Amino acid sequence: MKESNIMNKQTQAVRDDLGTLAEDARALLSATADVAGDKVGEARQRLAAALESGKEMYGRVRDKAVEGAKATDKAVHEHPYKAMGIALGVGALVGYLLARRCTRD
Repeated sequence: MKESNIMNKQTQAVRDDLGTLAEDARALLSATADVAGDKVGEARQRLAAALESGKEMYGRVRDKAVEGAKATDKAVHEHPYKAMGIALGVGALVGYLLARRCTRD
């Protein structure tokens, strides 16, 4: 449950950062709306396109993450002992590698 909480906090932090970035970019677009010049206009178009592309990409990544989480949850519920065995094996391997690294230092 702790890992889920940590993941949710990290996901929320990334979501907040992306939201702040998008708001700042929109503010920049608004602030430069009446600035003349070809280069400024081109930069504004690229920024607007990047914002739209980022929004679409975020949606796709979010959907894939949700699908992956649902699939993992389903697999764990269908095969709880296998999931526990895999988690134990991965934990033991990580612990062994960390212990080796600490003894070398």
